[in-house]
Amino acid sequence: MSTAPDDPILTQSLESWFTTNARDLPWRTKARDPYRSLVSELMLQQTQVSRVIEKFEPFLGRFPTVQALAKAPEDDVLAAWAGLGYYRRARLLHACAKAIVEHHGGVVPNSLDELLELPGIGRYTAGAIASMVFHQRAPIVDGNVIRVLLRVHNQPIPQTDKATIAWAWERSAKLVHTCEDPAIFNESMMELGATVCVPKGPKCLQCPISDQCGALAAGTTESIPIPKPRAKQKHLYCASLVIRDGDSIYLEQRPSKGMWAGMYQLPTLERDDRAHDPNELMASGIDNPKHIESFTHITTHRIVEFAIYRAGAQSQTPENWTKHPISTLDSLAISNAQVKAMRIAGILGS
Repeated sequence: MSTAPDDPILTQSLESWFTTNARDLPWRTKARDPYRSLVSELMLQQTQVSRVIEKFEPFLGRFPTVQALAKAPEDDVLAAWAGLGYYRRARLLHACAKAIVEHHGGVVPNSLDELLELPGIGRYTAGAIASMVFHQRAPIVDGNVIRVLLRVHNQPIPQTDKATIAWAWERSAKLVHTCEDPAIFNESMMELGATVCVPKGPKCLQCPISDQCGALAAGTTESIPIPKPRAKQKHLYCASLVIRDGDSIYLEQRPSKGMWAGMYQLPTLERDDRAHDPNELMASGIDNPKHIESFTHITTHRIVEFAIYRAGAQSQTPENWTKHPISTLDSLAISNAQVKAMRIAGILGS
């Protein structure tokens, strides 16, 4: 079989399939709302759909309009984002809302070029908003789209190579100009990659374009695309301190840049060579540290080893340590790792 599909048949098949097989997701309204779509697109980057579903409506309940998000303090935005990870996206969404209010009268622009000028809006997100909300023939390319295209064309090449990505954008642009409805077609490509043409164990018998797939014909679906090398992960060792004062607890806020930027956490000592020794903690001024439990938290680039210690109140506390009533912790921006640490310490419920 040729690895060159029939583009009109491919786009028609995908659009027809999507209209009857699309998942019912809260941002997939019949008339797409630009602001809701903007929020969903930022949330969905590198985050599972199930997690986004949990956070989407509560976030919009707290910030129902672009104006409400633009006026909100950053700490409130980060707190509402807690649990989604990659908090830089929350800051970019916040900055994007401010720019929309300042430069576009609070209305999400419908021009691809104007969307690309917004903070945090790259080619994919701009194309998604332009096509799905405003029905423009703008292409989109993400990991799901690239995987579908590589399999359709039976291309055993690395998914993340610049040449591969450039080729995928070129193919997507041609397809979106061939299809009937760019909103439906673009979503159908992503939906197919997310639910059928998955990385491992693709469900080829359920695929609406299996007769157009070069990889299926060649028996190479499992080997396409070539997996990218795993990023080398650095180790980080954290000793997190549980220091209570009645019904309050001491927290510190992380720096504005770097991992978990701006998030609140238990006072934490970090090192990259080995775990902390309790005697060393005492020598550094920590009062009577008692080890509770340890756990490992893995991110894309780091393996973080947490050791949780209960410690006595300090006679003098660093300036960046602040007391917070335990009853108010759910209003703060706290990372998933720190939530787990606080649950281990019995501060938060399960």
